[in-house]
Amino acid sequence: MVYARLIVMRLLKAVIVLFLIVIFNFFLIQMAPGDPAAILAGEAGAADQEFLNQLRERFGLDQPIYVQLWRYVSGIAMLDFGYSYRLGVPVFDLIMDRLPATLLLTGTAFVLSLVLGIVAGSMAAARVKKPSGSLIMALALVFYATPLFWVALMSVVVFSVYLGWLPAYGLYTVGAGHTGFALVLDVAKHLILPATTLALFFMAIYTRMTRTSMLDAAQQDFVKTARAKGLKPSVIQRRHILRNALLPIITLAGLQAGQMVGGAILTETVFAWPGIGRLMFEALQQRDYNLLLGIFFFSAALVIVFNILTDLVYRLADPRIKGAS
Repeated sequence: MVYARLIVMRLLKAVIVLFLIVIFNFFLIQMAPGDPAAILAGEAGAADQEFLNQLRERFGLDQPIYVQLWRYVSGIAMLDFGYSYRLGVPVFDLIMDRLPATLLLTGTAFVLSLVLGIVAGSMAAARVKKPSGSLIMALALVFYATPLFWVALMSVVVFSVYLGWLPAYGLYTVGAGHTGFALVLDVAKHLILPATTLALFFMAIYTRMTRTSMLDAAQQDFVKTARAKGLKPSVIQRRHILRNALLPIITLAGLQAGQMVGGAILTETVFAWPGIGRLMFEALQQRDYNLLLGIFFFSAALVIVFNILTDLVYRLADPRIKGAS
C-alpha cells in the first residue's frame, strides 16, 4: 500500500514535470535559428516567397505562437506528436521504430558499467594499500578523463579496421538474412563496441564511488563489531561493507541511467547505431523541429521513469527509508 501510494504520487509529479518540459522545449525550439520551410524550399530549388508561404501554411508555421503551442500540447495529450517535416511520417512512428535500439544499447551499457564498476571498486577498496588497487583507480581515472568520441573512434580503428574482430557500424549485418538465434548473435556482435564504449565512462564513475563508499562504510561501528565477532573478512566485505556502500551508488546509478540516453547520441552517430540518439542528430541537422520535440519528450519521460525506479529500488535496499513521497 505504501509503495502504491508512492508510485501514484511520483506519477502525478511526473505529469507536471513533463508538462513544464514540453512548454520549455517548445519555446526553446522557437528560439533556435533556422526555418524548416526555408531549408526544404532551398533544397527543392524553389525558395520564392510564395512557395515558402505555402510550406509554412502546410506545417502550421504561419500560425501565432500560442496557437502552435496549444495544438502541440493538445496533440501530446492524445499521443499525437505531429509529422516529420522532412519525411512526412508521424513522429510517434519514427521514434517507436528507433527506441528499441536505443534501449538495447543504453540498457546493456548501464548493466555493464554498473556491474564492472562495483566489482572494480570493491577490488580497489579491498586492495587500498596495494599496487593492484592503485592500478584499478588509475585505469578508472583514464577512462573518466578520455573523451567518449576518441574512445569510440579508436575502438573502431583497432577492433574493426586492424584486427577485424568486430563490426564497426549498424545493428545487424545487412543482407545476411540471419533469423532466430543467428540473428541474436549477429546483433550481440554489433552491440559489443558501442555498448562497451558507452559503458567505460560510467564504469569509471561507479568504480570511484564504490571504492569511496566502501572505505567510508569500513570505518563504521557495525563493521568494527563484525570484526570483533570474528567474522571472516570476505563475509564482512560482502554482507556488511558492500551492502551499505551500495546505497549512494543506487542513487547515482538512477541519475546516470537518464544521462546515458543523452550520451548515446555521440555513440550512435559514430557507430551508425539506428537509435533515437542518431535520429536526434539527423533531425537537428535538418531542422526537423517536430521530430526534435518528440525525441525531447521521450528522453525526458525515460529520465523520469528511471528516477521513479531508483526511488523504489532505494527503498527496497534500505528499509529504514519510509515510503512517503
